[in-house]
Amino acid sequence: MQASLSLEIVPVTAFGQNCSILWSPATRHAVVVDPGGDVSRIMAFITEKDLTVEAIWLTHGHLDHAGGADALRRELTARQEQAVPVIGPERADEPLLSSIPQQAALFGLTGLESVRPDRFVTHGETLEALGHHFEVRHVPGHTPGHVVFYDPAARFAFVGDTLFRGGVGRTDFPYGDHDQLVAAIRAQLLPLGDDVTILPGHGPATTIGAERTGNPYLA
Repeated sequence: MQASLSLEIVPVTAFGQNCSILWSPATRHAVVVDPGGDVSRIMAFITEKDLTVEAIWLTHGHLDHAGGADALRRELTARQEQAVPVIGPERADEPLLSSIPQQAALFGLTGLESVRPDRFVTHGETLEALGHHFEVRHVPGHTPGHVVFYDPAARFAFVGDTLFRGGVGRTDFPYGDHDQLVAAIRAQLLPLGDDVTILPGHGPATTIGAERTGNPYLA
């Protein structure tokens, strides 16, 4: 992580999902990645640091990553008195984003909302935020429209539920595909370079190099 940016991980939902708040200490501008729930906890940090959120980014459409996005958008828009857009993932995850209460009910959870992004992203495009450029990479298999946000200058990526320390994302869903996920990790993540830090949706950060050599799913 370059000194020009700061990062806070806020664990949210019963799944302990890593909601990431990335901000510039110089400008106090921020982006929020995967606000799955516990919006009051996210807002408390934003308020404490007096941050202005430019956008909310979603890696994919699962409840624990997107279930708080609509509520956070409303609260931030009211606080900042200007619209705060929800951006991503790829459009293939739209059915998941529109059925979050149904997903939550399967786990006995309430208070999570469906969300319609202000726009979906596509593989290969670049998002500009906080004076940095983030490449959007499509890494399907966990969900059809899952994306990763990669900053080549700062050498880190928000990878959602694609690659973890010692593991990969679940694929035991009707729309999951383990072979597709591993192939996409090999094609879209491993070439980034061994020094790149990956920030997953659950658990600790790791590096591409550590997973290339030590992850049993990539052996």
